[in-house]
Amino acid sequence: MTDWTDGTVADIDTPFGYYTELNPQRLRLAFLNTGLQFPTVGTACELGFGQGMSVSLHAAASVVQWFGTDFNPAHTQFAQQLTDVSATHAQLFEQAFVEFCSRPDLPDFDYIALHNIWSWMSDENRAVIVDFLRRKLKVGGVVYVSYNTQAGCAAMMPLRDLLAEHVDIMGSRGQGSVARVNSAHQFAEKLLATQPNYSRDNPQISERLATLTAGYVNRHWQPLSFSQTAELLSAAKLTFACSAHYLDHVDTLNLTDEQQALLDEIPDSLFRETVRDFCTNQPVRRDYWVKGAIQLSGLEQLETLRAERVILVKARADVPLTVLGSLGESALYAAIYNPILDALSDYQPKTIEQLGQVVGEFGISLNQVIQVVMVLIGAGVLCPAQNDAVIATAKQQTDKLNAYLCNKARGSSELAYLASPVTGGGIAVPRFLQLFLLAKAHGNTHPEQWAQFTWSLLAMQNQCVIKEGVALTTDSENFTELVIQAHAFANKQLPIFMALGICF
Repeated sequence: MTDWTDGTVADIDTPFGYYTELNPQRLRLAFLNTGLQFPTVGTACELGFGQGMSVSLHAAASVVQWFGTDFNPAHTQFAQQLTDVSATHAQLFEQAFVEFCSRPDLPDFDYIALHNIWSWMSDENRAVIVDFLRRKLKVGGVVYVSYNTQAGCAAMMPLRDLLAEHVDIMGSRGQGSVARVNSAHQFAEKLLATQPNYSRDNPQISERLATLTAGYVNRHWQPLSFSQTAELLSAAKLTFACSAHYLDHVDTLNLTDEQQALLDEIPDSLFRETVRDFCTNQPVRRDYWVKGAIQLSGLEQLETLRAERVILVKARADVPLTVLGSLGESALYAAIYNPILDALSDYQPKTIEQLGQVVGEFGISLNQVIQVVMVLIGAGVLCPAQNDAVIATAKQQTDKLNAYLCNKARGSSELAYLASPVTGGGIAVPRFLQLFLLAKAHGNTHPEQWAQFTWSLLAMQNQCVIKEGVALTTDSENFTELVIQAHAFANKQLPIFMALGICF
């Protein structure tokens, strides 16, 4: 019997996650900050899209024509339902990589994304994908790849191998993957409780055990060094462009002065990235690779940067002046960050040039504005914004999808994202806020009505509000708490959602 899973754990539910780095709208500022020309993305492809939340939200929230594949038929069916609702005509397939990548009817792509699969596939599948990138990525096109790194995963590799061996030797196939992996975790916890020298020499290993989910025990998983990935992708004529994680662009958040000085001494850019991984010890890299890098002149870079738009996506009052990099939590300079945040507090898109003009009176330079924007996007406070013509077109698609997702929230909290035509991607929106939006769309205008609408749905399903970890028991307690949350929503999140085009 053919194993369609190809060694991947397939009988464990994949979360309905959304991954903002997959949004091609984000590559523009990252490339410009590095001084590189970026492509205009008209066609895009996601390989291994999981449940399909990212590809479906990106297809709805943009004018990009999306394609993709996932070998799991349940994933593909759900993703196709979402794209059918939004009428984006995205083409999503239930095919293994070798089958999908050989399709004769695929266009050439401006952008191809591989999230969290590069480290999880067989060498044969990696070769198939490299050949696909060589043939189907346009000249000037960009590939996004996230993968586990050797340096960041080195300490947990023996523990991961122990779990995998326990699953293979001690587990019963009839149990299913969930039971076998849980049993392996329980054994590892017993082992660590005996205080072996391994845990003494790796004091954080108990915390890392919790991160070793079922996917890590598939037979192909292996972390790769940056140089290994670079060598593999070179066969597709790809060169490293920059990190897709915006905070990586700010060395002071991630590297000590001594580390920066050491890296500055290394003339080879690829070896420098390998050494950087040892300095930061991050378990995951998120990178852009380009087929034919073109360096912009200083003038071209500056003029294009000035025209880029960003929008504040979190409540101004809730934005902390701290950010977490590889060196830990760093404080942000209030005299620079506050004026820029204040300039964006009307939740309308603004160009970097407009921000520079507004905050110039505070002595803030345009270069400082650019760095602040990079940091705040990396922290999830800002998002790049599309142009008005794209927003108007995408809004017709996102309205349909958001109405569908909010309707699904009546019975489930799994789908915790909605599509924004402004950002071209997804925005985290918890279940109750989706239900408040649904109540509003049904003609209810007051927070008390939104609360009543929500409570009637919860009560019908014998569900209740959880407050500070405690389940509220009476109708009065539940309704009162929902009224409080609905008023907070009206005052804080609703203006942001309206600006982001999420309301339908």
